[in-house]
Amino acid sequence: MAAATANSLLLLARVSATLVAILVLTWALYFTTSFLPHTLSQKDLIYSVLHPLLMVIGFILISGEAAILVHRWLPGSRKRKKWVHLWLQGVALASGVFGIWTKFQGTEGVVANFYSLHSWMGLLSVSLFGAQWLMGFLSFWHRGEVRMSRMRVLPWHVFLGLYTYGLAVITAETGLLEKLTFLQSNGVVLKRCNEAMIVNGLGLWLAMLCGLVILTAISPKHYQSIPTTKVVYSDSKCLTS
Repeated sequence: MAAATANSLLLLARVSATLVAILVLTWALYFTTSFLPHTLSQKDLIYSVLHPLLMVIGFILISGEAAILVHRWLPGSRKRKKWVHLWLQGVALASGVFGIWTKFQGTEGVVANFYSLHSWMGLLSVSLFGAQWLMGFLSFWHRGEVRMSRMRVLPWHVFLGLYTYGLAVITAETGLLEKLTFLQSNGVVLKRCNEAMIVNGLGLWLAMLCGLVILTAISPKHYQSIPTTKVVYSDSKCLTS
C-alpha cells in the first residue's frame, strides 16, 4: 500500500512537470508579442523568450522532478543514481546561469533588468544552487572524504537542496506575477484572456509540482514488512505461531 502511494506521487509529479513544460512552451513560443522588448530587436526578443524557458524547464524541472527524484525513478546501483543526479543538477545549474545571462544581454543594460524582488531572488537561487552543487560534489565524490564526514553533511545537503528548489519555484512565481502585471498595466494583455489563463495556470501547476516533489523526496524510500508473531494463551502454556 505504501509503495503504491509512493509510485502514485511520482506519477503525479511527472504529469505536473509535463504540464508545466507544455504551458511555458506555449506561452513563450505562441504569445511572442508579450516578449517583444522596447527596442523591437530580434536578438533581444530571442533572449527574452529564452529566459523563461531556461529558468522553468532547464532550472526548475530538471533540478526538481528529474534530479531530486532520480533515486525514485532510475533503476540500478546507488553509484549510478548519484552520477545521474550529479549531472542532471549540473545541467540545471548551467541552465540557471545561462538564463540569468540572457538578462545581461539586453540593449537596455544590466541595471535595467535587476531592480525587483524577482531579480534578486533569482540571483540568490542560482548562487545557492551553485554552492549546493559544489558541496555535494566535494562531499560525495571526493575520494578523500570519510564516511562519517558524508553522514554529517547529508542532512544539510538534503535541506539546502529542497530549500533552494522551493526558493526557485517562488522566484518563478514572482516573475510570472511581475510579467503579467506589467503586460496588463500597459494594456498588452487583458485581465481575462487566453494568455492570462495560461500564465495563471502555469503558476498554479508550478506550486502543485513543488509540493509533490518535496513530498515524494521526503517520503520513506523502502518499506519492509515487519514479521508478526501471533501469541496464543492457554491454561497451561503460551504458544507462538
